[in-house]
Amino acid sequence: MSHRLGFWLARVLTFLVLAVAALAITAPFLWIFRGAFSGSDAELYRLPPSLELGNLTVRNFGLVAEQVPYFQFFLNSIIVSTVITAAQLVTCSTAAYAFARLRFRGKNALFAVVIGSLMIPIQVTIVPLFLVMSKIGLTNTLWALIFPGIFSAFGIFLLRQHFLTLPRELEEAAKIDGSGRLHTFVRIILPLSGPSIATLGILCFTYWWNDLLLPLVMISDTERQTLPVGLVLLAGRFSTGSLGTIAAGIAMAIVPVLIVFIAAQRYIVQSIASSGLKL
Repeated sequence: MSHRLGFWLARVLTFLVLAVAALAITAPFLWIFRGAFSGSDAELYRLPPSLELGNLTVRNFGLVAEQVPYFQFFLNSIIVSTVITAAQLVTCSTAAYAFARLRFRGKNALFAVVIGSLMIPIQVTIVPLFLVMSKIGLTNTLWALIFPGIFSAFGIFLLRQHFLTLPRELEEAAKIDGSGRLHTFVRIILPLSGPSIATLGILCFTYWWNDLLLPLVMISDTERQTLPVGLVLLAGRFSTGSLGTIAAGIAMAIVPVLIVFIAAQRYIVQSIASSGLKL
């Protein structure tokens, strides 16, 4: 009896802890969405914050487009994030397969360099990167944001760890049947790596969707800025913009990534669990 009581107490305690954690995580999002429909900024300054549904309006969403070219920012972010994600899925998967399966001189040293690059923050390389883009005439274009993100050391590491968990017998059987490396990679390895590839795509899209530093440095034309910089412009100098309008802009920026993440979150769990099994 005491064993069953302890079991149920543990489950109830676990549930309470998870409920509190979930509330702490979702509360800022609820406040943002509530603020987006708020008819007065005074409600957003109230302490403690209130989630009451009175005095709702959609006027803030119209004001966003009036104050800044918000939907142009939105389109620029879609282009940059989508192109970089597609490019990384190609470059990272092929490089990861080479590190996981091929034998060539200097493979371990080269992989160590790739992993070592993870420890270099972008703030260290931003000035040389700007000079390179300036020399080839790509500053103030979306290509200045796309080219630096085509390769990802993290993406290579993530997919390599997954490829190492796949049985070599599958490739050996394909080789006996006459399949080459490319055919085996495309027809066997990639279909078995759906969760890991989907995870990389989600993480990559989310990172570049939220990136602020690179567009802020590379782009000077307002019309070519991405959404994070657009939100900064929406806030105004010295953050004097309307909180309701800012909340509306943030809410619209959150929705696409939130939908993608909720729809594919199980792939992230499966991929991270499997990729950490073998080093």
